[in-house]
Order: sequence, then C-alpha cells, then structure tokens
Amino acid sequence: MSIRRFFRTWMLVTLLGGMPAAATTQLRVELAQLSKDADAVVHGVVRRAESRWSGDGRRIVTDVEIEVSESLKGTWGSTVLVTHPGGQVGELGQVVHGLGSFRPGEEVVIFLRKRGDSFRLAGGAQGKYQVQRTGDGATVLAVPSATEALLIDPVTRKPTAVREKTRTLAELKAAIRAALVEPAP
Repeated sequence: MSIRRFFRTWMLVTLLGGMPAAATTQLRVELAQLSKDADAVVHGVVRRAESRWSGDGRRIVTDVEIEVSESLKGTWGSTVLVTHPGGQVGELGQVVHGLGSFRPGEEVVIFLRKRGDSFRLAGGAQGKYQVQRTGDGATVLAVPSATEALLIDPVTRKPTAVREKTRTLAELKAAIRAALVEPAP
C-alpha cells in the first residue's frame, strides 16, 4: 500500500469514526401530516413501562401504559397501551433506534397508530413530545423526542437536518387541532 493511499484511508476512518451512526432512516413527517395520519393523539402521563418477550419468543417488546388526561384525536378511554419493539428482559436487551423511549411519571403528547389491541408510535420518535414544566408552572413546553434516526426529506429524498421545534404545550395542541380541521388535499 502506498503512503498516499494509507493516508487517505487513515483520514477516512478518522473522519467517519467521529461521526454518529444512524442505524435507522425515516421519512420526516410534518406535524400537520402526523396529526392527520395518527389514529389517536393523546396528552397523558406514563404509568408503567414493562418489557417482555413477544408472543413468538423471538423479540423483546415494551408495553407502555399511558393515563390519558386529554384526547386530542379519537376516543380511547382513560388509558392507552403502546407497544413498541425493544427493551430489556433480565440481562438481555434489544435496542431499536428511531423510536421514542418512555419512563414512568413522564408527561407526554403522543401520536399513535392502532395495532390490534394496542398502539404504536406514529412516525417513530417523531410521534412523541415530552411535556416539560418550569418550577413555578408558568411555562409548559412540548419538546420533540430526540431521535438517532436519519431523517429523509419526503420530497427530495435526501437527508435533512430539519426537525420539529419546541413549542408551548398550548401551541402544540392548537397546531394539532388546526391540522385536524384542514380539508384533505
């Protein structure tokens, strides 16, 4: 191997080694489209998150029970069950990038797709906003879930850095309601 080729290879490995790897790619979904495509949109609090083996024993899934404080789309009762791939059972864990994670006590606004007896997040992590309140309660923010997924622009089909922005909870709810009354194109 020539010195020049060695140096180029070394530079490439050095540069790429410092970049984060995105194991999942997803189409970026605008808030209005996410609102329309979801079967349910709820504001609530995570009551429990428990991982288990799937029915066929081949995968780990996590069941997340959300106590609904407000249904923004659909009528589903006082709780909804969200099941998503990944989690930890005993010493064995499975990570699925691009999905939102949940922890008990967390306040969220989530966009859901119906799957049998439970739901899945619509748009992966894009379908979850964490509600954060200031100490005095004067400000309530809706913060989009972070995702390791590489988002692809649905028009250009190229990677995009554009992500949903943090809004107040009232602004997020108003945007969802506005999207739901817009006529379909």
